[in-house]
Amino acid sequence: MASDTTPREAAVSGTTAEGSGPARKQRVLGRRARTAHPPQTLAGAFDPRRNSLAMMRVGLAGVVAVAHALSTGFGWQPSLGGTDLSALAVDGFFVLSGFLVTRSLLRLRSVRRYAWHRLLRLLPGFWACLLVIALVLAPLAALLEGRDPGAVLTAGEDPAWRYVLVNAGLVIAQHGIADLATPAGETALDGSLWTLQYEAACYGAVAVLLAVAGLRAQRRVLAVACVVVWAALLLESVVHIPLEPPAFANDQLLRFLLVFLLGAAGHVFADRLPVRWTWAVASGAVVVATAFLPDHRLPGAACFAYLCLYTVVRLPWRWTPSWDLSYGLYVYHWPVQFVLVLAGATGLGEWPFVVLSVAVSLCLAALSWVLVEGPALRLKDARWVGSARPVRSREPLTTPGRPGA
Repeated sequence: MASDTTPREAAVSGTTAEGSGPARKQRVLGRRARTAHPPQTLAGAFDPRRNSLAMMRVGLAGVVAVAHALSTGFGWQPSLGGTDLSALAVDGFFVLSGFLVTRSLLRLRSVRRYAWHRLLRLLPGFWACLLVIALVLAPLAALLEGRDPGAVLTAGEDPAWRYVLVNAGLVIAQHGIADLATPAGETALDGSLWTLQYEAACYGAVAVLLAVAGLRAQRRVLAVACVVVWAALLLESVVHIPLEPPAFANDQLLRFLLVFLLGAAGHVFADRLPVRWTWAVASGAVVVATAFLPDHRLPGAACFAYLCLYTVVRLPWRWTPSWDLSYGLYVYHWPVQFVLVLAGATGLGEWPFVVLSVAVSLCLAALSWVLVEGPALRLKDARWVGSARPVRSREPLTTPGRPGA
């Protein structure tokens, strides 16, 4: 039945279809509050100029460095339940990387230029690290072992020159040099480099997924890809159905691809993803609980990714330094710790050894940024790198340039 009063008259008389009196007033005030202060999304909370991405990346690299220092020097590393903290930190790296490189791809709108940026960010620092290990740290380690430093360059089946050559393509085919080893029997000169091949594979995967679709299709494709990778990881880890992937595409690739794609989905769905402390608390509880399971990623990967992205916009440390030391700290801390162990620095005790190794690694990371990574990134806008295939989408977040992006 139609009403004989207008909405304005009904409001004055205190009678509407919503009810009357205090109940109606509460509903009206609630609706006005929701309209004035809508739930904040990741897109609204993320400020490209003031966020915690840089500090989180350095912090995650620091967690890995500390864990490896305790493992290399003293035979243990911190864990949460049955999950090493270093594994969680590396997963966090991949979540943030997925978020960042998806921004980069959609902002650049060119697969070729995106690939050029990724190569500049990954390979120059990696190649320089291989050379420093082969020409400086390996001879120093040989000297500490009482051997001829020059012999490691060419002697034996795994000389230093071969270490550089066979590993230059990111796939680590030679881990040691000339049988150098710590007293505990560790022979890998840099046990952190193996993850970089998976990062490069994830770069390619997100380019393939996003370069062929418009914005709406990108969202659907990323959602489906996350489910497919999660299901594949479930089949391999729980049901034990063996997959026959090519070369390095094993369960490690599935693990990294899952968290990477979740980070990418965080960017593509940023305008729909609420940023709520209650969600963060619940996600943190799930992450802690699943850390006690054999594989925390199967039940907890989505919550872990949400917690990482929530921290990006809510952590109070929102300083973006002009030098990005996270990559250098990640690739140099292991060989530094290898040499310090041979030098007997473990005699200082656990935490003095940790502090010393991280400090030396940060010095090498600073040199890497100043001499290699920074100059390489200044070539990002080279004119000869044209557009190969544009990415058909709009960028949901404003993304001015950032060091290392």
